Amino acid sequence: MSTLNSVLMMAGQGGQPGGGSAQLIIMVGIIVVFYFFMIRPQTKKAKDQKNFINDLKKGDKVVTIAGIHGTINKVNEDGTTIMLETSPGSYVKLEKSAISLDWTKGLQSGTAAK
Repeated sequence: MSTLNSVLMMAGQGGQPGGGSAQLIIMVGIIVVFYFFMIRPQTKKAKDQKNFINDLKKGDKVVTIAGIHGTINKVNEDGTTIMLETSPGSYVKLEKSAISLDWTKGLQSGTAAK
């Protein structure tokens, strides 16, 4: 069995010189493509969502991640929670991070469903 092992080891060492650099270039190319098509857009979207959350103000019509539609009645002093009016006289206290999208912009552009 030791002769079989030595033959296999010699066969593995007989590769072309410089073949590793081509593989390295391909791997770097794959990583660059992965970055520009996956990671970069995701970080941009997260940054836009963070800016949206920070810019919430009283009177904005929003939709939560649970699908609750309402109007922001108050942004609390702690800066992380809001009071959402779902119907006249009915209020829900929510985390700002639970807001999914701004319904006001959709209503103004005419793309929101009625």
